[in-house]
Amino acid sequence: MNQSMPLSVFAIVLGAALLHATWNAIVKAAPDKLLTTVLVTSIAAAIAVAVLPLLGRPNPDSWSYAAFSAVLQVTYFLLVARAYEIADLSQTYPLMRGAAPLIVALVTAFQANEPLSMMAWTGILAICLGIFSMALGSPVRNRAGIYLSLLNAVVIAGYTVVDGIGVRRSGAPAAYTLLVFLFTGLPLAAWAIAAKHRSFLPYVARYWHLGLVGGIGTTASYGLALWAMTKAPVPVIAALRETSILFGTLIAWLFLGERIGRRRAFAVCIIAGGAALLRLA
Repeated sequence: MNQSMPLSVFAIVLGAALLHATWNAIVKAAPDKLLTTVLVTSIAAAIAVAVLPLLGRPNPDSWSYAAFSAVLQVTYFLLVARAYEIADLSQTYPLMRGAAPLIVALVTAFQANEPLSMMAWTGILAICLGIFSMALGSPVRNRAGIYLSLLNAVVIAGYTVVDGIGVRRSGAPAAYTLLVFLFTGLPLAAWAIAAKHRSFLPYVARYWHLGLVGGIGTTASYGLALWAMTKAPVPVIAALRETSILFGTLIAWLFLGERIGRRRAFAVCIIAGGAALLRLA
C-alpha cells in the first residue's frame, strides 16, 4: 500500500477527529456519563439496524473481525466508566488515547506491506508525546487510574488493529463500520435495560437528543477513520485520529469554559506539528 497520504484523506481523518471530540464533549457535559455513553452506542446500533439493509453485505471473512472488535469495544467502554469513577478525565483520557497509536505502530511495524518512514514515526511519536504531556501535566495523580488507562490503551490498540484488518477484508467500509456498532451497541443496551431500567429508560426519554447527536457523531467519526485505513497505513490513521485531543481542548476552551494553561497550549502545538509531519510523510 502506498504510504503517502492524499490531502483529501488527511482532511477526512481530521474531520473524523473533530466529530470524535464533539461527541466526547457531549458525554462529558451530560449529567450521567455512563448512561449517556450507553445511549450513544444504542443510537449507533439503531442507526446500523436502519441503514445496513440498504448497503451491500461485508465479505463473510470480515464478520469475525467485527465481532471480535465489538467484544474489545464493550471492554473499552466498561474500563472507561471505571477509570472515570476513580480518576480525573484530564488524566485518564490523554493516557488512553496517547498510548494507543504508539502500541498500534509497534504492533504493525513488522508488517512487510506497511513499512513506515522515519518522518511518519516522528509524527506518530510527536502526537503521542503531546497527548502524554497533557496527562502528565495534571496536578492529580491516581495510580489505579493510570493502570486502568494504560490497560484501556491496549484495548483501543487491539480493536484498531482488528478493524484495520477487518475493514480491508470487508470490501464495504460503511457496512463493516455499522456491523461493529450493531454488535457493540446491542449488548450494552441490553445490559442497561436489564440492570438499570428504572434510571435508563427515563434518562433516554429526557436526553434522547444527546444520544442522537452522539450516535451520529461516533458512527460517522469511526466510519471515516476505518475508510481512511483502506487508503493509508493503519498506524498513521490511528495517530492522526487522536488529534481529537486537539479539537477537544479547543471545544473545552471555547464552549465549556475550561482554562488552557501554557503546558496544555504547548502540548497542542506538539500534536499539531505531529499531524503536519504525518501529512508530509
